[in-house]
This record gives sequence, C-alpha cells and structure tokens, in this order.
Amino acid sequence: MCSDIPHSRLGKSGLFVSKIALGTMTFGARTDPKEAERIFSEATDAGVNFIDTANTYTQGESEKIVGNLIKNSHHDLILATKLGNPNGSGRNRRGLSRRWMVSEVEASLKRLGMDHVDILYLHKEDHETPLEETARALEDLRRAGKIRYYGASNFKAWRIINLLNISNSEGGDGPIVSQPLYHMLNRTAEIEQIPACARNGIGIVTYSPTARGILTGKYKVNEAAPKDSRAAAKDKRMLETEFHPANIETAEKIRNIADNRGIDIAEFSTAWVLSNPNVSSVIAGPRTIEQWRAYSNSARHEISLEDIEKINAIVPPGTTAIPNYIDPAYPVEGINPLG
Repeated sequence: MCSDIPHSRLGKSGLFVSKIALGTMTFGARTDPKEAERIFSEATDAGVNFIDTANTYTQGESEKIVGNLIKNSHHDLILATKLGNPNGSGRNRRGLSRRWMVSEVEASLKRLGMDHVDILYLHKEDHETPLEETARALEDLRRAGKIRYYGASNFKAWRIINLLNISNSEGGDGPIVSQPLYHMLNRTAEIEQIPACARNGIGIVTYSPTARGILTGKYKVNEAAPKDSRAAAKDKRMLETEFHPANIETAEKIRNIADNRGIDIAEFSTAWVLSNPNVSSVIAGPRTIEQWRAYSNSARHEISLEDIEKINAIVPPGTTAIPNYIDPAYPVEGINPLG
C-alpha cells in the first residue's frame, strides 16, 4: 500500500492538498461509522489531508461522522463540504439563494462540530437565483469567517468564470477550485472546464475516477450487476449515467491495457486521472477499506505515453464512450425551446 500520497498546490491559492482526497459520500449509509474510521485512519496515515463531504450525503450523517473523525486533527486537514441540492421539501430549501446558503452553512457547521470549513462548494448550478446574489453571499460567508475558500461543482466553464469575474469586480477572491466529473469514459471536462480553470488559476479536483464503479471491472456485458453494486441497488444516478453497455464494453478494453501493465483497473483508472497535470486532486469515495487501498495504491503508478495513446485511441480526448451522451441532470441549455 502507498505510504506517502503526494501533495499539490490547489490552483493559485496558498493551499496544498493531497493528490487523493477522501470522499465520504457513503459514510453513514453503505459505510458504517466503524468502517469509516478504519478508512479515515489509513487514508490520513498515507498522507491524505483533504476530506470531502456534503450537506446532503446520507441526509447529513456523512458530515456528522466526518466531524467526529476530524475533531482531534482538523487543524492538519483541509475540509470541504457542499450545498445547493434539495435538503427538505419546499422551493426555498434548495439552490443558491443567500437565505438558503447562510442557513445550510450554519447547519453543516453544527453537524461537523466546527466553526468554519476550509472550502465550500456550490454543489450544482441554480438557474433561478442570480449568480450575483450567490457570489455576494459567498464573499459574505468568507468575510464572516464561516468559510475560508469556495469553489463550484458540476458547473459549466463559462459560469465558473462568470462567478470569478463577479467576485473580482467587488473585491473578492473568487473561486479557487472546480470539481467536475472526469474519467476515461467521460472526458468532456477536457473541452472547456479544465483549460478555462487552468488559465485562470482555479484548481481542478475531480470526482468518480472509476466511473461510479464501471472502471473497476465488476460489471460484465449481458450479465447481471453484482449484488453489492450501485447498479444492483437501482441507484438512480448510476442507472441514468455510467451504467450503459457502451461503457461496460469500453471498460473491458481498458482493463486489457491495465492487465498488460500488471495493474488493477481501478488503480490504473485513478492513476490516469492523476496523470493530467491540470488536476490538483482526485476524490476517492471508498465504500470499504479494500476499495480505499486500491485508490491509495494508484498514487504510485506511472502512466506512460504509450498508455495515454492507447486510451486516446479508445476514447478520444474530449469525448465519451457512450455515443452522443448528455447527462440528464445537466441538460443542454442553448436549444430551440420548441425543439
């Protein structure tokens, strides 16, 4: 197992974060507190200093578990949480309005047992709230000491830069990080997201390097999903995104490349994301200690030019393995409304 995960600077900020961040989406659900503690202990022993959670992960249980885990070492860790997704009924209990953001930050801090978080992500775009309102609320939270920095997750590139420009025009620092989906089966972040952020000094922290489990080799074409998998559990996001025959078939081709290198496909997939020099960190979201160890091992693997060329031949830069793929959670905006 890797014993020293390297660190990198997060964009143009003064923060240095581990190249692998510990994602805690399953903590409190499929990962019980005892297993979460084992994962956390091994991760921090291996050099991880970057912890990622969200206000809606397992209805807030993830933040509670994380808060308990870091209570004696939070000064040595970089803690990130998120807000924006629905968290209760009613139109005002979601989105990026000033009212909801202030309310949710306070609720997150209470669950975490903290007086501040290092990074607050906007979890999803809110097209009903003016971005100016959101930007000002972020800067108010920063000046109040509730957050140290902020970023955006699942935002289009132009909105990230718009957020940066609005903040800068009012004397703010703007976002320091973007968190996009990025893996070998979906490389669309390479088109605008990654270059836009790189040019403007915004760090890139990617999630789902194993394509929600497709790039672990557990799924087979024309075979039932394994009983302990997200697909077998009928996970909505899994079924409407990565769980597709084209992805499973492509993953088999990638597995052959990894096998020829003598590397586990999950480790190879994470190492491939880490090999992009624009990526500051990759979020590993292990459900078990065994999954964590695979993520940890990925930091020691070198991706060669030959590996990159082989992957490019299977899934060309900027494209997806699924033909004409659009995530239904983020529909195309610039279309004829009657079309």
